Amino acid sequence: MTQKILITGITGFVGSHMADYILNLGNKKNKIFGIKRYHLSRLDKVQHFFNKIIWCDCNLTDPISTEKVIDKIKPDKIFHFAAESFVSPSWDHPNQYMRVNYNATLNILEALRKIKSKARILIPGSGEEYGELKKSDMPITKDTVLKPVNPYAVSKIAQDLISYVYFKSYGINTIRCRTFNHEGPRRENVFGISSYAYQIAKIEAGLQKPKILVGYLKDQRNFTHVKDIVEAYWLAAKRCHPGELYLIGNNSVDSIFTFKQALEKLKKLSKIKNLKHQEHKPFVRYTNVPFLIADTTEFNNLCRWKPKISFDQILQETLNYWRGRIKKDNNVK
Repeated sequence: MTQKILITGITGFVGSHMADYILNLGNKKNKIFGIKRYHLSRLDKVQHFFNKIIWCDCNLTDPISTEKVIDKIKPDKIFHFAAESFVSPSWDHPNQYMRVNYNATLNILEALRKIKSKARILIPGSGEEYGELKKSDMPITKDTVLKPVNPYAVSKIAQDLISYVYFKSYGINTIRCRTFNHEGPRRENVFGISSYAYQIAKIEAGLQKPKILVGYLKDQRNFTHVKDIVEAYWLAAKRCHPGELYLIGNNSVDSIFTFKQALEKLKKLSKIKNLKHQEHKPFVRYTNVPFLIADTTEFNNLCRWKPKISFDQILQETLNYWRGRIKKDNNVK
């Protein structure tokens, strides 16, 4: 039986890797639909599979546009990755973050309700929702109290709760998850590890002075490769129970590092020795989230999933990705 799979945010970091994963399964009965915003979406991350996707022009913040696309496709499965995901601008654009992260999600859920859809829709939240916790609060579980400290986190909490409302009220098959830090190739250079790797690649190419500009470095995370995460999402959409909340991330103590430790590891991978770094005020957030270490045992056991890719490999692949982009286009900003 043909399975119609819709990926929102397919032109971005996670969405493009999700498409790669599904295509690599080799199941010709999977028809993949991707959302793009007319001339507004950047397509550099999807060129290698562009002709294998059924593209739909849609702005998900517009309920009419969203309803038409959902009614036209009538998807069996939705991976909803379209989002404003960079935390720092959320203080200056809180309404925009609610429009994209909450309203767009609501538009999809309402469109599914109107056509009485039985589709399973995976809605990935963020560890950022837990906010300002102490080391003694680790590891985070589903019962950990949410203490958001930025507008992005609030928008993701709203997204998660409306998905639960639509499950309880209308039986929409929402798969709710909160995913912890995931990194790898194609993540934009505004995010910590990608920013360090991008700057190192520029320094190696002689396009930047030999100093890496950084934000706050003491926050600690458990890191997972994006390729492992999209496998987890595929399994979640298949095996997780609608309406329930699942935490997804790397349970291994070998995955836990501060951003300072990540930066120092990247420096050692550079062709330039004795690189220095300097805190750059525009890169420092108003508030910090000092610890995001999750207990993901429930999800791991249910989906029989375990990350395979090491942190060192994450860093090497990210650095190599930026070396390739810098070499290809010296105008990468």
